[in-house]
Amino acid sequence: MPRVAILDDYAGMALELADWSPVRSRSEITVFDRHLSEAEAAEVLQPFDVICTLRERMALPRKLIEQLPNLKLITIVGMSLPNLDMAAASEFGVLVAHSDFANPRFRAVRDATPELAWGLLTATVRNLADEHRRMRDGGWQSSVGVTLAGKTLGLLGLGRTGKRMAEYANVFGMEVIAWSQNLTEEAATAAGARRVDKAALFESSDVVSIHLVLSERTRGLVGEPELALMKPHAYLINTSRGPIVDETALISVLRTGRIAGAGLDVYDIEPPAPDHPLRRLPNVTLSPHLGYVTREMLAAFYSDSIEAVVAWLDGAPIRIANPEALS
Repeated sequence: MPRVAILDDYAGMALELADWSPVRSRSEITVFDRHLSEAEAAEVLQPFDVICTLRERMALPRKLIEQLPNLKLITIVGMSLPNLDMAAASEFGVLVAHSDFANPRFRAVRDATPELAWGLLTATVRNLADEHRRMRDGGWQSSVGVTLAGKTLGLLGLGRTGKRMAEYANVFGMEVIAWSQNLTEEAATAAGARRVDKAALFESSDVVSIHLVLSERTRGLVGEPELALMKPHAYLINTSRGPIVDETALISVLRTGRIAGAGLDVYDIEPPAPDHPLRRLPNVTLSPHLGYVTREMLAAFYSDSIEAVVAWLDGAPIRIANPEALS
């Protein structure tokens, strides 16, 4: 029987949230509930015909793909996977099946990330993580947060998630400004925001929240010059992708108190090392890339993976991102 690996199921929910019986009846399924290093993956994944990934949790570079001789299909969430070497997959005849975000089941759960982003923002400006720890340890309040009403939210990116954030901010009585490379004044106004240039966004915002796709244009977009423009009492929130922000520069301004703090759900390397500086800074609120991690969203992700695996088992693969691998 073909062997199917479900990777990085940290919460142990993959088999519960979707019906894998059409796959289980025709193949052997193994769930990995922890992150595998590349060396571990090269060893333990060798027998598998199919790998089901979850976003960018597992990198699949050429060096790894070429060590998996039985691999025939990789399922991914989204149209592409930045840390997957598509050319190598095609060269070795490995099909890559993407998900179908046009499916109604995805439209129903698209608020997962903006809801998390707003919660992280609120927790950050009210020092909720520190106060929670103090309560758990038998203590009582020792910090003073800030009120969002009347403050300015700067949105770096005004796509689907950014627009939702603008709606939340307007309800909270915040002024909303926004910038991205292609944003027009008309589009910003329609979303309840005011378009400003990049420098003005960092200079004027009390909270800057990032909602951009990671690409070569956005990698390192928020660096030392941008962070230096921020107010000393301002906060940075990142629920998009870690490498959009220069991590070294961010750690520096947080250590020196140059900005008030940050709320982070994403990191350059995930998970970050146990002794990573961001884990120790007192003015940082951290979450482990929870933006899309809801029961509803994961159910949609896994249902698409199941469809793709069943189609491959039937000899009629669907949603193939690298059709050249079919030849």
